[in-house]
Amino acid sequence: MLQIYFLSIVLNAFAGYLLISGDSEGVPRFKEGLPFKDETLRLITGIFTVVVGFLKLLAPVRDGETVVYVIGDLIPVLAGFLAGFILVFEYYRTRSSIEESEQTEKIDRILISNKKVIGFAALIVAGLHFLFARFLLL
Repeated sequence: MLQIYFLSIVLNAFAGYLLISGDSEGVPRFKEGLPFKDETLRLITGIFTVVVGFLKLLAPVRDGETVVYVIGDLIPVLAGFLAGFILVFEYYRTRSSIEESEQTEKIDRILISNKKVIGFAALIVAGLHFLFARFLLL
């Protein structure tokens, strides 16, 4: 579906930008008045990115007569899942009063410490997915 394809590109790019511009200085910003550091915006973007990634996983890719199920857009789906999960997890971690467990420490060590790399990867995947729409895995 064209709508899911478009949402996947836009949400992967926006989630990647939010991950890159989260805490760092020197990252170009559009305007100071835009609420890109708003936690609610980041949570909603993360939830939508994960949901659209799941829907993208279910939508088949058609290339002429060939129909590819599930594995067709695997890389954009994985990028969306990772970027959306990080945004939702950061919101959960700041709002939760539960003590840190081993699992949250592992997630923090693996994903949150590399969120800029995952953000750049989500931006690159969104750009490649836009340019090369019919390639398998992209």
